[in-house]
Parts: sequence; C-alpha cells; structure tokens
Amino acid sequence: MSAHDIQRKWQKYWAENETFLAGGADDNRPRKYVLAMFPYPSGDLHMGHAENYLYSDVVARFWRHRGHNVLNPIGWDSFGLPAENAAIRRGADPREWTYQNIDQQKAAFKSYGVSFDWSRVLHTSDPEYYRWNQWLFLKMYERGLAYRKKSPVNWCPNDQTVLANEQVVDGRCERCGAEVVKKKLTQWYFKITDYADRLLDDLNQLEGFWPHKVLQMQRNWIGRSVGADVDFRIEGRDEPVTVFTTRPDTLHGATFFVVAPDSDLAAELSAGASGEVQQRFQTYLEQVQKTSEIDRQSTDRPKTGVFLERYAVNPVNGERMPIWAADYVLADYGHGAVMAVPAHDQRDLDFARAFDLPVKIVVDTTAPITGTIPVIETDDEGVAVATLDEQHPAQTGIALNGDGRMINSGVLDGLTKRTAIARQIENLEKDGVGRAAKNYRLRDWLISRQRFWGTPIPMLHTETGDVVPVAESALPVRLPSVEGLDLSPKGSSPLGAAESWVRTVDPTTGEPVLRDADTMDTFVDSSWYYLRFLSPNSDTVAFDPEEARRWAPIDAYIGGVEHAILHLLYARFITKVLFDMGLVEFTEPFSSLINQGMVILNGNKMSKSKGNLVLFQEELEQFGADALRVGMAFAGPVEDDKDWADVSMTGAQKFLSRALRVAADVDSPAGAGFDGGDAALRRVTHHLLAEAPGLVEHTKFNVLVARLMELVNAARKTIDTGAGASDPAVREAAETVAMMLDLIAPHTAEEMWEQLGHEPSVGLVVWPQADPALLVEDSVTCAVQVGGKVRATIDVPAKISEADLEALARGDERVQRALEGKEIVRVIVRAPKIVNFAVRG
Repeated sequence: MSAHDIQRKWQKYWAENETFLAGGADDNRPRKYVLAMFPYPSGDLHMGHAENYLYSDVVARFWRHRGHNVLNPIGWDSFGLPAENAAIRRGADPREWTYQNIDQQKAAFKSYGVSFDWSRVLHTSDPEYYRWNQWLFLKMYERGLAYRKKSPVNWCPNDQTVLANEQVVDGRCERCGAEVVKKKLTQWYFKITDYADRLLDDLNQLEGFWPHKVLQMQRNWIGRSVGADVDFRIEGRDEPVTVFTTRPDTLHGATFFVVAPDSDLAAELSAGASGEVQQRFQTYLEQVQKTSEIDRQSTDRPKTGVFLERYAVNPVNGERMPIWAADYVLADYGHGAVMAVPAHDQRDLDFARAFDLPVKIVVDTTAPITGTIPVIETDDEGVAVATLDEQHPAQTGIALNGDGRMINSGVLDGLTKRTAIARQIENLEKDGVGRAAKNYRLRDWLISRQRFWGTPIPMLHTETGDVVPVAESALPVRLPSVEGLDLSPKGSSPLGAAESWVRTVDPTTGEPVLRDADTMDTFVDSSWYYLRFLSPNSDTVAFDPEEARRWAPIDAYIGGVEHAILHLLYARFITKVLFDMGLVEFTEPFSSLINQGMVILNGNKMSKSKGNLVLFQEELEQFGADALRVGMAFAGPVEDDKDWADVSMTGAQKFLSRALRVAADVDSPAGAGFDGGDAALRRVTHHLLAEAPGLVEHTKFNVLVARLMELVNAARKTIDTGAGASDPAVREAAETVAMMLDLIAPHTAEEMWEQLGHEPSVGLVVWPQADPALLVEDSVTCAVQVGGKVRATIDVPAKISEADLEALARGDERVQRALEGKEIVRVIVRAPKIVNFAVRG
C-alpha cells in the first residue's frame, strides 16, 4: 500500500469516527487546550502553515497520549484587506474569494492529517461570529473603554485606511508596505492605556512560559516611564500646558519649550503669531505631515523647527522660555510638548545648536555621587560655578548624560539625581505646579477602518450630532450586499455609499439615523476568538463562562513571532476586560507560548516575486503528508529558521518505510508480555519512553525523531542478527515506535498499530511508563583516545571506578599499539565513558 493510500485510509477513518473531538462535561480526564494561531484564507496553505500546524498537532497528540481530554480547534481569520483587495482586482464579492480559499485550506488541513476538532470551526466573517464583536464593542462602550475622538492618525495612502501604531513597521504599512503619513480624523478607539500597568506587570506571570524576546518586546512597546507632570504657564493663555518629564531635577536647565507641530496646541499658539510666522508654520506643518514618525525621531536628521513668537514660564525659576514647533516632538507623546534641557539631552542640544539657543549645565557629571556632598563653588551672586568648561555641550556638541551632583539648581544643588528628582517633585506638589506621574509609549488602540470587509461598528449618528449605540437585541448589524458598491480605496468607507444600509431608524426613538460607516480592525476579531471556540454554535452568548472555567486559559499557543506585539497584546487586553466583567477567571489568555522560526529556501525568505516558493500542495502530492511532517520536524529546533533546501524528503520516506517493515515483520502475539526479550533492545525502548515526554514538553521535536530512528534501527538489528522477529522485545519496540510516531507521522503510526494486531486509534492510546530497572545500564561503551583521537572502544560496567577504567584501557592491545614510542603526559578519565591519554612524541 502506498503512502497516499495509507493517508486516505486513515483520514477516512478519523472523519467517520470523529476521533479527535474534545470530550464533553462528563469527560473526567484532565483537560488541555492547544491552539495554533488561526490562518488567514489568502490562498492554499504554504510551508509556514505546514510548520505551524505540525507543531500544534504534535503537542495536541502528545497530551492525548498522556491521558488528557484535548481541545484542538481550527477557524479562519477571514475578514481583512487581502480579501477586499483581491475582490476589487477581480470585480467580485470578497465573500466569494474568502470562502473559496477556506474550503481549499480546509481540504489541505485534512490531507495533512492534523487532529483538529472539526465540530468547532469558526469564520470571523460569519454574522454569527461578528455579532459578538459588536456585542464586545457595546460592552466596552458601556465601561468607557470605547470612545471617539479627532486626532492625528496613521494613514496608509495605498489602502486608504487608518492604521494602529502597532500596524506601522519602520514607518510603513505592515500590510502593503506603503509609506504611512499623518492625517487628522475622527475615529473610534479602545482605551487600552487604562490597562497599561496591568499589561506590563502581568508579564511577570509569563516568565519562563513565553519566549524572553516576546516578553521584552511587549515591555518595550508599553514603555512605562516614571517622572513628573509639570505645569508651564504660557504668556497670553489662561490654561497652563502640562509637560511630562522623567528628569524633573533638571528643570533649572530648561532653556526653551518645544511643541509637536501637528498638535492642537501648536495650531493654537501659531494662530496668535504674526502673519509671516503663521505662513512659515503652515508650510512646516505640511512638510511634517509627510514625514513618518520613525524619521522624525531619527537622531541623524538635521533639526528643523519654527519659532512661534510665544513664551512659556519656567515654574521653578520664573525664566521666560521661547516656544518652538519642532518635528522631533510627537503629538501623542506625553502631552505633545517638552521642556528642552539641551545640556543634558542630545536631541535638545542638537536643536539648540541649530538655532543658537542657550545651554545651561545643571548636573556636574565630574562630581562623585557617593560620599559627602561637596562644597559648591558660587559666583558673587551666589550662582553655582560649573567646573565643566572644557566639556561644555555648547562647545563639544555632546550632551552630558551621566550622573553627578546638581548645580545651578537652587535648593537642589549638591544632591544626586535620585534624591533631586524626589525633592523636586515634593517642591512642585507643594507649589501646586506639578505632581508625580507615569507615562507610556503605548497609545490607545485605534480600531476604525475605512474599508468594507470587516465588522460594522454598532453605533448610530443622529441628526443632532449625537452618537448612540445600537440595541443588543438588534445585533448583528450585518454587512450589506456589495452589489452596486465601489469597494476601491477612496479615503472613506464604501459602506457610506450604501444608502439603503447606512440610512436607518433608531428603534428606540423612531428617529432617522445614520449607521457608522467604518468597520473594525480585524485584530478585534482575533483578540477573543479562542473563547468563541468554547461555544462556537451558541446564539445566546459569545462564550459560556462555565466552558471558559473548564478549558481556559490556553495551555499551549503556537504561532509566529511576528505577532509578538499586535495580536498578543490586544488579546491580553481584551482578556483583562472580560475578567473585570466577571466573565472569565483568569487574566492572561495564553499560559504557554511557542514561537516557530520561518521556512526559507537557500537562505532567503520565500516569496512569489523572488520565484522561490516551495508549494505545500506539490510537496504533499509528491512525498505524502507523513514524510512532509517528518522532514519538517527533523529539520531543526522549533524556534530556528528551516532552510527547505537542506531538508531530505527522501530520507524521511525511507525512515517511514523502515518503521512499517519493522511492524510488518513482528512475529509475536499481541498482548503477550515483553519479559525475556532482548535486554539491550528493551533498554533502548525504555530509555525513549523515559526521555520522550521531556523532549516534547521542551519542543525538541527534532531530537524525538532522531531517537525514533535509533529505536527503529535497533529493532531492525535485533530482527536481522538477534533472536529474530519473534523476540517480544521487537514487538515492544515496534509498539513504542507506533505510539510515539503518531505525534509526527500519524498515518504511518495507525498503519503500524493495525499491523501489530491492535484496534485503532493509536492516537488515543496512553503511553506506558518506562521500567526503572531497564533504565539502569549494565554496561556502557567507553571511548579511549590517544592524543585526542579515538583508538579503541571497550564495553565496561556502568559503575566502574576511574582507576579500574584506566587499567582496562591500558591493557587494550589497540591502545598499547597507539602508545608505542610516546610519552604519556596526562591521563584524563571520565568514568564510565571516556579515557584520554595526552601524549608527547
């Protein structure tokens, strides 16, 4: 029977018998929830899918073999721009493209032998799913976590839609690669910043369970800074402007004030300037809006700006500070304004040197920060004299960033940085001009999208300008037909042109209203989908809290590191909101995270444009599912990139053929004991039984394949040169291979299990425990080296002493010949495995 025949046979069996359905509430086995990040239906599966879903399947099958009730579902992240753009190119409905691709991928998954629970399939573009996106939005709105505001947003000119900060990579759209610009729009946001501290601090729960790199990326993205909010009075303005700073101790060194050109504050301040300045500011603003945030913050760019002819007043010394608009300050950082301390901040210093602004040193970085406070030299007016003339930033162009003692800072003089910060905050609070504060790099999650193929936002706009929620009883707000709609990007949502859809009546008041024409970011769909798998067919709840108590959080979540910030951060946020709503009992959705590497070819990332794609379907048809799975698993550690050029598919096929032949050759009855069988082979078998669980739990799947190869070879050796196929140890080895090979090559494993006289499915058989007595080696092979080269191997007792081992090595004829004419300088003995004679001559 060919590999493809075996494949079809067992896939038919699994489908007919629903082998991998999760057990219900009456199943008392301990539960494990295993989930791979669900795919986007952009065409057939590719080699990245082959890797990701192999690894998740290995973990799911492993826990079944360990006696667990396993939930391993599958769905499709089926809303989003690729489907819409493909539909635009074809002049078709994105629904058609999406669901055709889902059918194609579903067939490929089944051909690949992945042990999904096919009773729980979901598609995020089904109204039965996105109804609950809308329900979640309304719950967020009720809690003050969904709001609408006008602000500068990231705008993709190619896709003609806004992007969250997390969807901008190096200043470009993460979807299409177009350079992102800023545009001021009124949009919907989720208030993720309310959860910033919890999102940051709860990462400590995941240490050791998530890759360190991912944890660090999330910490950096949230970016918590501790310091003070300081209120600066602006001449001619009633309200003060608040600035966040991590260094309130350096306030006496602030010599000018900088606002983001694209902030409301800059527009307000420039309006009071002369006509010439207003014109210069407007020209500058247009230039800034075409520049990405990455470029704006680059330290290599020349500093640019416009003086606004306005002044701020330093609250600690009353000095007037000129106010400039400069692009190195961002509108959404802190409060969109900074106090510039050029002596101790490089970007401020570069700006000061570019526009000839004063530089004042307030930290003596040459002063010791331990020991007694030094005496500060002052001039005739009592102002501290800096001893840093030769290091003055105005001359050197290098800011003084080191620690030291405060100077030129009044009551703070002589204090160290840490003490001065605390003292300054006390003084600001006492004077009512500042307070301790925290700031975050994290910004609220912008969820509005100006595209058709997404979840409609369930809000209504009244004729009086109010915005009111759709009643829960009216959900889902379904997408209209695309007939007559132009879906091409145009800067506003195509839904706005669907007159019969957008114009409706508020069922509560009977008044005419307009539906919100934007759709939600598809990361909303994926932020909670793992919970929908628990109640995929419910039309009364998004998920059953009792099912969440039974199954969640996820025990093993598998996917690419490219989701380290966007998806994982949003899912963590929504989980915490659901916890606060009392719907789940946990605060972190994914207890363990496995990130796989990429599948590349000849050192390069695969892509259509490079013409170096390895097609999943072609590999599947040529080699069969099991060989493809073995080749992938054996290619290297999970987290490493795998170069498909180095993968031996023919080697994988040969290994599977050897395993099948071993099972076919077994000539002892099923169910008989294994005692009395070949002792050496039994030791190999039980060493694998002992080692395999740890290999899987530490994702060393490549090592597990290597150990299975060794056991197959050992069984073959016993059949051919030992007691033969009737030896009970051969049956034990073959059964062990079948049970463990099920993780990697399930079709071959099922066939072996049947050949060995057992009922299917081997995938549900609990692995036996290793016999401790067989883990104790009676003898081991010792390598004897002379001058660093192995000259002999000898079998010795496992518990031999170093002295006895050295004596045995010296007595071996091969070793004696190698030592002739040489002086032994040193003998290194590592009992029982190594003896090394270091020689001279």
